[in-house]
Amino acid sequence: MRKFLRITLIVAAGFVALVVATLATTSIVNVVAGNSEAEKIEPYGRLVPVDGKNMNVVVKGDGPETVVLLPGFGTAAPALDFKPLVAELLPRYKVVVVEPFGYGLSDQTDKPRTTDNITSEVHEALAGLNIDRYVLMGHSIAGIYALDYANKYRAEVQAFVGIDSSVPNQPGMDDKLPIGAMKAAKALGLTRVLVSMAGDPYDGLPYDEATKEQIRMLSLKNTSTATYSNEMENFERNFTAGKSQSFPHDLPVLEFVQAANHDVEGWIPLHQQQVASVDHGEMVTLDATHYLHHTKSREIVENLNRFMVGVKK
Repeated sequence: MRKFLRITLIVAAGFVALVVATLATTSIVNVVAGNSEAEKIEPYGRLVPVDGKNMNVVVKGDGPETVVLLPGFGTAAPALDFKPLVAELLPRYKVVVVEPFGYGLSDQTDKPRTTDNITSEVHEALAGLNIDRYVLMGHSIAGIYALDYANKYRAEVQAFVGIDSSVPNQPGMDDKLPIGAMKAAKALGLTRVLVSMAGDPYDGLPYDEATKEQIRMLSLKNTSTATYSNEMENFERNFTAGKSQSFPHDLPVLEFVQAANHDVEGWIPLHQQQVASVDHGEMVTLDATHYLHHTKSREIVENLNRFMVGVKK
């Protein structure tokens, strides 16, 4: 029995030592790789002063109407991720992609990621570029921020267009998330390991290899930062605040919605309720993933053009 216990302890100690050595290796590799990648990330867009920091904004085209694009949560490089949609919007529209703090090439911030702070910062960036009349188009969680934004700055917003956008009453947004574990996984280099094992999430999509590599590096850089994590920590608060808001009744609202969302109960009815709450609202279902703009950008822009013509009548 003593011999068995001694062997068990030796095996356990060896296993612990192996785990510690592995984590030490992945941590060191992660730091070295991160420093190397930081030198390879290529600048794009322009840095706009906002609240004492710099927010990255990409402006393309000179069309008579302007579309402002806001990303969904965790989209590491919004201006690059939106490339197929930007290409379809040009040249009819002037396109502005805002990368909020913690996204893309924008600075990090220690200011709480509340809806009020996020919308005020986005507006300050647009004001700094003298952009004061536009269609606000947002993906995923941007739908929550857009409710606040449209009420604050109604005189500037011509319409809201949702790309499978979040709605305040969707279930599950009060679930507790493993934020601490995610931070630890990044610090230990495990996030990098998982990303390498997961394969290319943009495989088969209209992105060139150089763009995909930039997105990969920015994803590793921006995931689970303090800014990223704080936005997650504010999910419940921001969704709860959204329940007391609705779009102004005279704001045209067009929402593109994933036709078969099996993760969120009542996804389509929730959006039907939202578009029914305004005088000029419409919902279009698309057979695609949550990132509708990856594969359905042409359909999105065709329907946007038609919708805006109807709004002007």
